[in-house]
Amino acid sequence: MSSSLLSIVVWSLALVSTFAEARAERPNVLLIISDDQHWTDFGFMGSEVVATPHLDELASRGLVFPRGYVAAPLCRPSLATLATGLHPHQHKITGNDPPKGTNRAEMLRHIDAAVTLPSLLGAAGYRTMQTGKWWEGAATRGGFTEGMTHGSPAHGGRHGDRGLTIGRVRMSPATDFIDSAEEAGDPWFLWYAPFLPHTPHNPPEELLERYRKEGVPLPVAKYRAMCTWFDQTCGDLLGYLDAKGLRKDTLVVLVTDNGWIQRTDGNGYAPRSKRTAYEGGVRTPIVLQGPGIERAERREVPVSSVDIPATILAACGVEVPEAWPGHDLRLVRSEGEHARGPVFGAAYTHDVVDLDAPARSLVTRFVVDGGWKLLAHEDSSEGTAGFELFHLAEDPAESRPVEEPERRAALLALLDGWWRPQ
Repeated sequence: MSSSLLSIVVWSLALVSTFAEARAERPNVLLIISDDQHWTDFGFMGSEVVATPHLDELASRGLVFPRGYVAAPLCRPSLATLATGLHPHQHKITGNDPPKGTNRAEMLRHIDAAVTLPSLLGAAGYRTMQTGKWWEGAATRGGFTEGMTHGSPAHGGRHGDRGLTIGRVRMSPATDFIDSAEEAGDPWFLWYAPFLPHTPHNPPEELLERYRKEGVPLPVAKYRAMCTWFDQTCGDLLGYLDAKGLRKDTLVVLVTDNGWIQRTDGNGYAPRSKRTAYEGGVRTPIVLQGPGIERAERREVPVSSVDIPATILAACGVEVPEAWPGHDLRLVRSEGEHARGPVFGAAYTHDVVDLDAPARSLVTRFVVDGGWKLLAHEDSSEGTAGFELFHLAEDPAESRPVEEPERRAALLALLDGWWRPQ
């Protein structure tokens, strides 16, 4: 081999190595957000009824936190946490709809004031795309460089408008965005928050037929089919990444916006489900797979959706704002230097009571510390005043409140240290 040819080969190998290192430092990110799904309704979470083969495959290759929690058991404040890296009492987005008589546009001042995950990634050279559910006006208002949602109330804007067609109707906005970013050589962040398995529970008939069985109420069969439909759309997206050879360069994150327990007697959710601080409302699996995840592993430590934005920024080499309380989930352990510590969250009224005073909408605060959970209920029409203490390790269904005054006092001190409403 001539010296000139050898030099070209060496230069080419160095360029490939540099490019690979750059992609590893600036991975693409796919954030998958399930909408209204119980934490057990995934195969990898132990369900023998609900089929989620594509997400099971994702979990089998990734880092799984079976004991994840959302910051709030309602979609708008929960999604706002994923966008801002803050708890609802910090970003002040606590409910889905404004106080009666208040213009919805007034609710958007809080997203305007926030430093968002998409805006920070955009400043670092990422292309960012919103698809699916989004409550905060136009997607660009939350810092996305592009998005499906226009957010105009005059044209049906409330919680996603055109964005809600992703998954249910088409996947092309997501795949077209990926293609465009790749052609330009830009790293990308995709917010995939399909209106699934959310109501209306109208799954494709072939999926519903899988779940129609004697003794299974039709509303339950429909909900289960919707979970599988959601999984199929995730499989379509992950399969697209595989076909394009992008999976190795993409950090995939899975979380739900809030829990759901399907009623057996009709549409809607059962008690101790969505909008409550019980496990059925706030618990979610959290999964990470891709660059920075060294091996498949399950870590039985409580973590929070507030950790996800911080984790994404850290994985992308972007400085995490000092005000963000989240932890880098790639490092979290149950003990030692990277112990996560207690997990906090809160439930609020569906409609905001006061746009600028989160405490006025508060229903319940909760803290999970190891195997224990304390719920501090406010005196509200949507909650029961007082406290409930549960030993989740022995009573995951929260059916037997425990009377341990000293432990309750210790957990309440943690809760008040996090946020004591005034």
